[in-house]
Amino acid sequence: MKSILIKNAQLVNEGSITTADVLVQNGRIAQIGQSITAEADETIDATGLHLLPGVIDDQVHFREPGLTHKAVIETEARAAVAGGTTSFMEMPNTVPNATTQELLEDKYKIAAETSLANYSFYMGATNDNLAEVLLTNPNTVCGIKIFMGSSTGNMLVDNAETLEEIFAKAKLPIAVHCEDEQTIRDNMALYEEKYGEDIPVKCHPEIRNETACFKSSYLAVKLAEKHNTRLHILHISTEEELKLFRNDIPLEQKRITAEVCVHHLWFDKEDYDTYGTQIKCNPAIKEHRHKEGLLKGLLEDKLDVIATDHAPHTWEEKQNKYKKAPSGVPLVQHSLQMMLEFVREGKLPLEKMVEKMSHAPAILFNVRERGYIREGYWADLVLVDLNKPYTVTKENTYYKCGWSPFEGHTFSSSITHTIVSGHLAFANGTFDESKKGERMLFDR
Repeated sequence: MKSILIKNAQLVNEGSITTADVLVQNGRIAQIGQSITAEADETIDATGLHLLPGVIDDQVHFREPGLTHKAVIETEARAAVAGGTTSFMEMPNTVPNATTQELLEDKYKIAAETSLANYSFYMGATNDNLAEVLLTNPNTVCGIKIFMGSSTGNMLVDNAETLEEIFAKAKLPIAVHCEDEQTIRDNMALYEEKYGEDIPVKCHPEIRNETACFKSSYLAVKLAEKHNTRLHILHISTEEELKLFRNDIPLEQKRITAEVCVHHLWFDKEDYDTYGTQIKCNPAIKEHRHKEGLLKGLLEDKLDVIATDHAPHTWEEKQNKYKKAPSGVPLVQHSLQMMLEFVREGKLPLEKMVEKMSHAPAILFNVRERGYIREGYWADLVLVDLNKPYTVTKENTYYKCGWSPFEGHTFSSSITHTIVSGHLAFANGTFDESKKGERMLFDR
């Protein structure tokens, strides 16, 4: 593997920003220091650029196998890398659902052959596969996924006895989609009565409302407290849910953690007028106060990580009326640039952004030797130019679905280089796919 020397970078890592050189050899960070003079196969002059640890996205949907008209691991991993995400954890609601050890390994085989980014896949829980779930290897699989509210697919776990058993016996972190199914069904019935088949998309946050989210998250937290489960609640979307989480102990000591997604920080209910079903997702994007509350919760460490819940659908599918349009937004290529806008606006310190997108996922999932810029760690690195505007176009959007809600939008920053496990996978708009990403491992 080629060695790489990065010179004169503004290195953002572990709460500080310093000028440094970084030498990459044999896939790992060999040296960090001032004025490194070692020979390297490739030298990158990073003067004026910021060097960050690669983003670890703990929640994506890459759709393979079975939904490959929307996305495949190869295309979505390329898009991730172009956006500075070097590692992803992908969800089990593919077709077939990844609910057996054999089906789970099938996804790892696909990724080993096609993924430009580092990868891990969640084991999916159902009402009747507890024995399979408990076979999952904690050192080679990121976690167990439970849908405590139905979303895309049919993996709803609503059997109280099953939930108790999973929470009591799981040896891996349990990642949970929390929305109360009965609340949503009752709300949907009311809106169908009022609008028939022509429910306005702006009603989405009223159907999948605050009550649905809080009720389900509260149940998950109580189960985790009862069994001392390692629980991670995904895509928190309401201000009310923040009261369920602690910020008085270090992340390393937390047994219950929470994620916020970029779209819940960026959009609010008024944006349905502009984007319509493009931004229909579960949980729903809600009123402005929630967006503000979530950012505050992030800054106060009630929310531990930033992720995307990247969930592509074809443009044609998204053009359906509200009830038939699937939920999900393609976001993984632009998540880092989205958050860098918050940095530019003074809403989020750059060091804090790196903590929430790189360090914290590594801590939370016990990721082995990733998430930091440290000597001996895997070289997962991204160089960004904070002063080079970038306009999103169809041509530079790499998702298989071919669209992004940000098409035509200009971000104030650009991703210039992405290094994945020591391989320069993306540089100035060009991919090098001669080496694939690595399977992530976990110290548990």
